[in-house]
Amino acid sequence: MQEITKEILNQERYLLYIYTPFCGTCSLARSMLEKIESVHQQTIFCEMNASLHPEFMQENKVESVPCLLIKEGNEIKDRVYAFKSIANIYSYLMKYKPELFVNS
Repeated sequence: MQEITKEILNQERYLLYIYTPFCGTCSLARSMLEKIESVHQQTIFCEMNASLHPEFMQENKVESVPCLLIKEGNEIKDRVYAFKSIANIYSYLMKYKPELFVNS
């Protein structure tokens, strides 16, 4: 995962994993996302420590962590709070990042 930057935040499309360092549920969510990146052998998600960006949290109405914030077309399309399973995360990737599933 790549740490969030101002340049990424200004992009019209991203998948942002928001966490806090001492959150056990966040650690489980991170392992799911890292497993997905490992399978695809590429960086798919950006990450942000919620504790360091309180203004972003408020502006984007992030209610809790872990959160997968999905931005597309310059607007927030989804906020995923219940990671549940890798299959559940894949359902969002199929909708918002279908290029991952195109055979080359």
